[in-house]
This record gives sequence, C-alpha cells and structure tokens, in this order.
Amino acid sequence: MKTTDVVERHIISVLVDNEPGVLARVIGLFSGRGYNIESLTVSEVDVDIAISRISIVTSGTPMIIEQIKAQLSRLVPIHGVCDLTETTAFIERELALVKIINKGDGRIEALRIADTFRARTLDSTLDSFVFEVTGNSSKVGAFIDLMRSLGEVEIARTGVSAISRGNLVDLSAR
Repeated sequence: MKTTDVVERHIISVLVDNEPGVLARVIGLFSGRGYNIESLTVSEVDVDIAISRISIVTSGTPMIIEQIKAQLSRLVPIHGVCDLTETTAFIERELALVKIINKGDGRIEALRIADTFRARTLDSTLDSFVFEVTGNSSKVGAFIDLMRSLGEVEIARTGVSAISRGNLVDLSAR
C-alpha cells in the first residue's frame, strides 16, 4: 500500500458566517461527495461579527483531505479553513455522559475506573451511575470501553472541539 493510500483522521477547523443555511451547505459538501463526518461541533465564537467555528473530524487519504479543504475554502460564507492535524499544534477535547447500569462489585469497579479517569459522578441510583468524562477522543473511548465491560451503558458524546495553540487566527484573512 502506498503512503498516498493510507486513510488518516483529520480535525478541520472552519470559520464561517453565523447565518441560516451555512451548516447545511458544509454538510451537503460532505454528503454530496461521499465523505464521512465522524464528529461535528458548531458554536458561535464572535457575536460582534457573527462568526461560528465548525470543528469537523473526518478520515481520508491525503488526496481526499486536500480535496475536502479546497472545496470548503470555495464556499462563500467561509472565512478560513485550517487542518489542525497537519499544520499546527492543537488542543482537542470531547465530553461524554456515560450511564452504566450494574449492581454489586461492578458498581465499586465503575467508581474506581471513574476516579482513575477523573470522571465526575453526576447521578447515582441503586442500579446506575451517570458519569461525565472529558479528554481527547481516545481517552473518552477507553473510558466507555471499560464501562461496557462492567454493564449495560448509554452514551451521549459532544463530538470533538479543537483549537490551535499559539497565535490567534486572523478572521479578516480571506
């Protein structure tokens, strides 16, 4: 297999106008070309100039990732596209709420694991716990896998939020 055929996970940060229909256009670009979105988070980051940040986690060969970035850059309401995975040092976080249903010794083990992962206990009943865990995606995934080994789980994940380290992104550059 050539290195150009290797599928890689990328986190792409996109600054867009905060207006109706922009997210649909971004998602339409992905679905129309058969690209998968593994995680998607959106939030307004500047109220004064109505700018939102879309963090997209996707996978593809280097050629596919370049196509995605180029096509995103051509959409009119987009102010900037940054592939955090390859261009900068970045910080990535995700939050998950994990409900586990179990009894007996499994409850003690669930609390021990939650403590190890620095997860917060948000709710406790005689048969269940709800934990909040934050960290990079692999940490959240590892916590969920361990909880699954102890009982039935229900999961709500926020998706990845990421930001570059160092200097601010110039929103006026286009």
